[in-house]
Amino acid sequence: MLIGYIRVSKSDGSQTLMPQRDTLIAAGVEPSRIYEDLASGRKDDRPGLVACLKALQPGNTLVIWKLDRLGRDLKHLVTTIDNLRRNNVGLKVLAGAGAEIDTTTANGRLFFGIFASLAEFERELIAERTRVGLIAARARGRLGGRPRKMDRATVMMAMSAMSDPQANAAEVARRLDITTTTLYTYVNGDGSLKEIGQEILGRLPDNN
Repeated sequence: MLIGYIRVSKSDGSQTLMPQRDTLIAAGVEPSRIYEDLASGRKDDRPGLVACLKALQPGNTLVIWKLDRLGRDLKHLVTTIDNLRRNNVGLKVLAGAGAEIDTTTANGRLFFGIFASLAEFERELIAERTRVGLIAARARGRLGGRPRKMDRATVMMAMSAMSDPQANAAEVARRLDITTTTLYTYVNGDGSLKEIGQEILGRLPDNN
């Protein structure tokens, strides 16, 4: 079964979904199976994409106009495509730099393999940065117990670890030797800093 996803960045009427919709329909996607968003690719809140990914079942193929319609950035794109592969969902790209990508074909499956390698590489980098950071923290005297507050190095490690969409907050907290509550006091679920974390890293905006 083919399931489509389309998106434009502006909802003020200056951009329209129709060209993408027509292209997907011409490729064989039924109109009722096309999900859409009117939002910038940088925004986390894309209900159409969330619903689309939930609707996909093993053996289905996700059809998109261009690769940049799918991911917020390269890291998000790599993770999303790797998740499709893990769930036995194909991907077909109709235009742009990824034109003619069709992972339901023998040649197209090579594309999934490349993105799987990139996703694994990113996970290993995050794990390695966390391990190195913990070793450095312990070398400075943090040998045990749960600190009440996080220092600069720990906040940076928390940001790095939580920026992975697949990160498990409880596991990240355990590795950093803090509670999950403490973790979320300083960083959000996507790795961005809360105000107290910004203060530690000196990233509060200048209001002068």
